[in-house]
Amino acid sequence: MGLQSYIEQRKADKSLLVMAHVVCGYPSFEANMAELEIMAEAGVDLVELQFPFSEPSADGPLFVRANEMSLQNGTTVNDCFEFMAAVTARFPFKVLMMGYYNTVFKLGEEQFLRRLKAAGGVGYILPDLPIEEAGSLHALSAELGLEPIILMTPTNSDERLAQLAAAARGFVYVVARKGVTGSKTQMGDDVAALVARCRAHTDLPLGVGFGISDRSDMEYLRGHADMAIVGTAALRAWEQGGAEQLRQFFSDLVAA
Repeated sequence: MGLQSYIEQRKADKSLLVMAHVVCGYPSFEANMAELEIMAEAGVDLVELQFPFSEPSADGPLFVRANEMSLQNGTTVNDCFEFMAAVTARFPFKVLMMGYYNTVFKLGEEQFLRRLKAAGGVGYILPDLPIEEAGSLHALSAELGLEPIILMTPTNSDERLAQLAAAARGFVYVVARKGVTGSKTQMGDDVAALVARCRAHTDLPLGVGFGISDRSDMEYLRGHADMAIVGTAALRAWEQGGAEQLRQFFSDLVAA
C-alpha cells in the first residue's frame, strides 16, 4: 500500500493523523524504542526516524543538540538502518527516514534507497535537497516504490508551490512558519491561509509541522490539515519527565 493510500485509509477513522519524530541514538537506541512503544500505544500513524547529522540546518536548538549528542555517542548510518529494520518489524505505523542529503550522497543514491527499502522505510524527508537537484533520486525512488516527501513553506510563491507539488509523493509537509523547528507556532489565519494555498496545488494529504505542541494546536488543525507533525514538544516531554511525561503528552495530544 502506498503512503497516500495508507493516510487516506487511516483518515477514514480519524479526523487528524499524527506523525512523530525520533532522533536515532539520542539519548540511546534503547530510549528510542521506549519512546516508540509509547507512540504506538497512543496510535501515532507515522514516525520520522532522523539520521543524525553534524549540521542539521532545518532543526532548532533541541534537535541540534540531540543530533550532536547522538553523533558523540558513536551513532552511524548503519546503526540507523538496523534500528529502522527493528522498528518496522515491531510496530504498525509507517516509518520515514528524515535527514540531510550528505548522508545520501556519501552512501550513493541507489544504495541509500535500497537500504531504506530493505529496512522497511516507505520514504524520506531531505529538507536541504532542492527539487531541481533531486531528479535522479526521485526517479530511482519511483522505481523502488519509495516516496520523497516535499516541504512547502510560507515563503514559496504560487509558481513555486506548483513546481513542488509536481515533485511530491505520499503527502506534502507544510511548514507552518518561517525559521527552524522548535519554537511555538501560533495557530490562526496565517496557517489556515498557507494550508489553503498548498491545497490549491495538490490533491495529496497535507501534514503541518514546525511548532505543533499541544491540544489546542490539534483542535485548530482538525478540518484544515490531514496530519499534525510533532517533534520538539515530544522530545522536550521525554527530557523533562521520561516515559511517564511522554505518555501523558501523547495521551493529551491524541485525545484532542
